[in-house]
Amino acid sequence: MKLIACYSNKGGVGKTAASVNLAYASALSGNRTLLCDLDPQGASGFYFRVKPSEKLKNTTFFEDTKKFTDSIRESDFHNLDLLPANISFRDFDIFLSRMKKSRSRLNKALKPVDGEYDIVLLDCPPNISLLSENVFKVADRIVVPVIPTTLSQRTLEQLYDFFKKQGYKSSKIFPFFSMVQQSKSLHLQIMEEIRAGNKQVMETWIPFSTHIERMGVHRAPALAYAEKEAAVAAYSQLWQEVQN
Repeated sequence: MKLIACYSNKGGVGKTAASVNLAYASALSGNRTLLCDLDPQGASGFYFRVKPSEKLKNTTFFEDTKKFTDSIRESDFHNLDLLPANISFRDFDIFLSRMKKSRSRLNKALKPVDGEYDIVLLDCPPNISLLSENVFKVADRIVVPVIPTTLSQRTLEQLYDFFKKQGYKSSKIFPFFSMVQQSKSLHLQIMEEIRAGNKQVMETWIPFSTHIERMGVHRAPALAYAEKEAAVAAYSQLWQEVQN
């Protein structure tokens, strides 16, 4: 089982859109795929028309194996299941701080599905916390959407600094450019700057697109209704890079 996290320490960068479409692309390529929505906003579940599980709350997520597995829901798409979030996930750090080995609890929580899925994709909340440190330890790869702006560039640098200070493996981090507008010279300039200083930046980038914005209207992955649009098809290309 391979664990892939879609993470950013900055909100509004297209993280959940990437999580949903990468999970769909994974399932479409034949992988048994589980998308775990760890963000209390529950946007991934919303896109898949899956209601939050009211039973999976607080420490239950980390301690009750049966409730964890019982909360997994089938999506409308073959090979793709979802573990929906609920608003109580906002308290994860409070409960993690009270647990022994608080930075290793996510690994234990995911063990019941080891062998059931080929790919587990984690849609993470946009902050640096005990939960995100769990993600940093357990994930095989961490894909990080970066809008090519000064602030996004700064938060990516902050993420690398945090990994260095805490001794985490920065080789897990794979940034990709999201919501790119080629008409903006600043976008092109910052993309060039980041690529020049980071060999792990993904080749594929995701353009800004109204087709992707309409995921909330369709409540489905953009690849499921607009796969022929170049901006949307980029998610399939990105998945090919991520899984290699």
